[in-house]
Amino acid sequence: MIRIPFGYPMIGENERNAVLDVLQGATLVHGPKATEFEQAFAQFTAAPYAVSVSSCTAGMHLVYFSLGYGPGDEVIVPAQTHIATAHAVELTGARPVFVDAEPESGNIDIDQIEAMITSRTRAIAVVHYLGVPVDMPAVVEIARRHNLFLLEDCALSLGAKVDGIHTGLHGDVGVFSFYPVKHITTAEGGMIILRDGELAAKLKLKKAFGVDRTHGERKVPGVYDTVTLGFNYRMSEIHAAIGIEQVKKLPGFLAQRAKNHQALSEALTDVPRLRVLPAPMNRLLSSHYCLSVVLGDDLAPLRPEILTALAERGIGASVYYPQPVPRMTYYREKYGYEASRFPHAARISDASIALPVGPHLNTNDMVEIASNLKDIIKGEY
Repeated sequence: MIRIPFGYPMIGENERNAVLDVLQGATLVHGPKATEFEQAFAQFTAAPYAVSVSSCTAGMHLVYFSLGYGPGDEVIVPAQTHIATAHAVELTGARPVFVDAEPESGNIDIDQIEAMITSRTRAIAVVHYLGVPVDMPAVVEIARRHNLFLLEDCALSLGAKVDGIHTGLHGDVGVFSFYPVKHITTAEGGMIILRDGELAAKLKLKKAFGVDRTHGERKVPGVYDTVTLGFNYRMSEIHAAIGIEQVKKLPGFLAQRAKNHQALSEALTDVPRLRVLPAPMNRLLSSHYCLSVVLGDDLAPLRPEILTALAERGIGASVYYPQPVPRMTYYREKYGYEASRFPHAARISDASIALPVGPHLNTNDMVEIASNLKDIIKGEY
């Protein structure tokens, strides 16, 4: 039995009561809760606009679709990321162009971005890997110089900042995830933040079929027009009600994550045969999604056994991510794969272990995680 789970949704009575309140009414979609959640999230991040969506993946796809991307277009994306970052591009018919990771942070290698820009490039997508923010001013400068749209995949970076500004507000849009093990959850859902009011209005229209009037705006019930092509990417009132309560708890969640991360990092400092990926706290402020250790060359082939040994001791761990995206079967077979182009993404994917630091745990749990990992490394491995 896992005693120290990797992630655990921190759902309490406030969230349960909020859901029951929605269920006691008649409005489950197109209601005030989604708007209230958008406002609360915008206030927390200091975003001028926030648009709730059904998932982070849906949000990214919605952005690219709204910009009109399609066959013949290219979007630069990191090789070290969740598959959704690439899928959101691929689903429009555009082509994701992959860039290797920085070995120290796991983030996109900024020095390689410009070499991948062609006449077909329309956008750059960056991912704040494990909540450690990309050094955004450097990427913004490249994007602006080449007149490229800049999307920030903030699925793991809620609470992270660069130079005091929240992730998602440096580029043109930032897209967040509320999957159960993220910094906050709505069970499933996502949010887009941005500064462009015109684009925000377009996203709100296209996330709801392209229908020109919400239920509350219809003078005659059931009468509306469809003015553009769109999706059903809306967030329900039930999900939004959970989100409203979760945002209230977010400062406490983030403080506990930072405390746990520091305790675990200190406990693993100078442990032979592994390297802790850093989580900066200065001008690049991490959101401390998890703590990732990269195993040494001799330990890396034994990662499955180490993960199994941790689980047998009741400690949940994970891998972020199992392969560089261009090495995944779909992308490898469609576009080909050159291993020499992505050595750092492959190294992190193949040799790292993600350890939990979420607010469901405390510093005593961090001591136990570190102690067990040290014992396993010193033992049979």
